[in-house]
Amino acid sequence: MFPDETLICSPCSLDVLLILMIDSLAQILAAYKKKNFDPRGLKLSAVLVPLFIRDGEICILLTRRSQLVAHHKGNISFPGGKVDPEDSSLLDTALRESWEEIGLKPGDVKVLGELDDTPTTTTGFVITPFVALVPYPYKFIKNPDEIDYIFDVSIDALLHKYKLRQESEIFEGEATPAYFYEYRGRVIWGATARILKQLLDLVQAAEAA
Repeated sequence: MFPDETLICSPCSLDVLLILMIDSLAQILAAYKKKNFDPRGLKLSAVLVPLFIRDGEICILLTRRSQLVAHHKGNISFPGGKVDPEDSSLLDTALRESWEEIGLKPGDVKVLGELDDTPTTTTGFVITPFVALVPYPYKFIKNPDEIDYIFDVSIDALLHKYKLRQESEIFEGEATPAYFYEYRGRVIWGATARILKQLLDLVQAAEAA
């Protein structure tokens, strides 16, 4: 568990091949025609999917939501939340929520692109994910009212060590895949796992490019 003020600060030399791979991922996202989900009857929300390079690996930042939030208590999630009236766009929502939840300044975020809209199957939200590159090291300041702790997992570990488990669930009367990643005693599931799965599929496409 990270303290309220977290300094991610191990030595890092930026690997040129990883930078090229991230550039390839950005090109794939730029050309990708995302799937938009009909939001009628659902609450609009957005999340940031933060990537950073550490010790020769690309890592994904995740959070565990606190028991004080209104929805998804204790779930593993990306920083983000529902649209507020003052937000001018879904990207603004993701950036504002990331600042409020983990102290990530919008000016420190390089957006690489969007993933498919992802509905939650039980709570009535539709999530727009924005993949972004963030600096490393970085001093994150978690909001204890919303976040229990911040952690990260390398893309390589998710692809090769902590295997994906797939089941099936019923959504809107139809069977749909349900994904699960088990990582060091944590279970990543639901919309977060579906977003992760799509990101990892695109990363593999970028590696092959």
